Amino acid sequence: MTSATAVKTQYEAIIGLETHCQLSTQTKIFSPASTEFGATPNTNIDPITMGLPGVLPVLNQKVLEYAVKAGLALNCQISPYSKFDRKQYFYPDLPKNYQISQYDLPIAEHGWLEIELTDEAGNPIRKKIGITRLHMEEDAGKLVHVGSDRLSGSTHSLVDYNRAGVPLIEIVSEPDLRSGQEAAEYAQELRRIVRYIGVSDGNMQEGSLRCDVNISIRPVGQKKFGTKVEIKNMNSFNAIQKAIEYEIDRQIAAMEAGDGDSIVQETRLWEEGGQRTISMRSKEGSSDYRYFPEPDLPP
Repeated sequence: MTSATAVKTQYEAIIGLETHCQLSTQTKIFSPASTEFGATPNTNIDPITMGLPGVLPVLNQKVLEYAVKAGLALNCQISPYSKFDRKQYFYPDLPKNYQISQYDLPIAEHGWLEIELTDEAGNPIRKKIGITRLHMEEDAGKLVHVGSDRLSGSTHSLVDYNRAGVPLIEIVSEPDLRSGQEAAEYAQELRRIVRYIGVSDGNMQEGSLRCDVNISIRPVGQKKFGTKVEIKNMNSFNAIQKAIEYEIDRQIAAMEAGDGDSIVQETRLWEEGGQRTISMRSKEGSSDYRYFPEPDLPP
């Protein structure tokens, strides 16, 4: 009988991280409203945050400075020409029904960072992880589900728009990671860098650093990628590692059972209590967001 370990060595995981990092500015990305954490709900808002008629966004210069600083620290090429785009989707925590982000012309691209690992003999080795892009965007508000920690099972939901418009940089890695340990090391190194250069406090408990994992598996030696699954709701480096390890095992078990079709492109949540991932929704593609250039912010 083939052992689980032997079966696992027949597959390799392809992992990439999308890291949302809140910037340590006093005001929001496009408005003078405060970014103070822990304020009374719906007090750090203004007409720009809420997208009321007749108001225009103005880019916070400090956000641009911090984004360039982070891009340089991650060995990225800084774009001399960049623009903002509207990302359209409908959700209660998004007051404008679109998010101002960057799509095809981000502020920084083609970077890298190094993580330190150990080989089988316990010797330290370094691995370079590519950074696809770094772009600026605004955060969404926050939903609080009463009666449950998520929408399913709750009696009703409350929305707090204080976080809406807080400046973010999203850092997208290349699919160079191969294990939960590597992904956790990458996230920790990223936090060390943004803290050292002073652009973010990297506090995961307060949501200043949030990581989404994209993961697929394929037989060793195969060039084609498998079906990609996104995992959310991980608020610690340990949770990142455990969620990836669980998802690798889940996908391998499905493949070995001849049920590879059950692995679909979707978003899954890490359930800390059950130490498992659960299906949340089907994953949108970029075409579903109907990106177009932000008309109120010149390139």
